[in-house]
Amino acid sequence: MTWVIDPGHGGEDGGAVASDGIVAESQLNLEIALRVQDLMAFLGQESVMTRSEDISIHSSSAKSAREKKVSDLHNRVALVNETKNAVLLSIHQNSLPSSPVTHGAQVFWNSREGAGDLAQSVQDALNLTINPGNEKHTKKIPGTIYLMKNVTAPAVLVECGFLSNPEETQQLRQPAHQLRLAASITAGCLAW
Repeated sequence: MTWVIDPGHGGEDGGAVASDGIVAESQLNLEIALRVQDLMAFLGQESVMTRSEDISIHSSSAKSAREKKVSDLHNRVALVNETKNAVLLSIHQNSLPSSPVTHGAQVFWNSREGAGDLAQSVQDALNLTINPGNEKHTKKIPGTIYLMKNVTAPAVLVECGFLSNPEETQQLRQPAHQLRLAASITAGCLAW
């Protein structure tokens, strides 16, 4: 099995932005994903990253922002589908500006065999360490999410926290909290 660790967004596509207008999702995704990769390597797990710096992985022929976004997603799907025995672990941050008190980490899964069980295992680990008293439940990801719909591998998308919650944003920026998230995600993956 090869874990494909996908820090969502990147480069010009910063993803969600915190209520302070400064903290971008793409950088937090990358910081947490790199910690997951380090832990996987330490534990002897094969892994590849879709990106290891804050860039978009679009093809050079893409010119407009839309073309770059589409190309980036196509290239992520291709990387996953070309990786033998792949399991996709996509790292993201959530945002719900209408409810700035909402917080916590939640796991979504695609329709491939084993994805639901993987999501539950990761969610259980996150509920124990990150969400005590605020336990979340896994959800099947909507079919409109291109990456998760088009990969042939079991895939989970981990929303590590809410950038719309200022207190949680501050936590998400802390290396110690990022390490707790990465350790919980890794533990959930290996328990699966």
